[in-house]
Amino acid sequence: QVQLVESGGGLVQAGGSLRLSCAASGRTFSSYAMGWFRQAPGKEREFVAACSWSGGNTYYEDSVKGRFTISRDNAKNTVYLQMNSLKPEDTAVYYCAAGGRVSSLGQYWGQGTQVTVSS
Repeated sequence: QVQLVESGGGLVQAGGSLRLSCAASGRTFSSYAMGWFRQAPGKEREFVAACSWSGGNTYYEDSVKGRFTISRDNAKNTVYLQMNSLKPEDTAVYYCAAGGRVSSLGQYWGQGTQVTVSS
């Protein structure tokens, strides 16, 4: 069982930056692939970024490539999402997810953290 708690969301102006954190419980954190998803009002939840258990392989949704960076610190049981050059269309609730592999993310979910980008 893995419990995920996100933090770091907030209100930022367009062009600004935020870093989201997702703290995981459990001693098996390092064996899970981790990822970030987001859901804007009236839209379906969508994939944002993911990384393998080691962090050596990363994956991004096209619209965030070059602006967002996912990373993890297995010693701290934490995964991060550094978001730069934020745009109003990045406004959403951001969710942390864990799974046995990148293709099975969603086995566990966090409660979400709101990110609002003003124009």
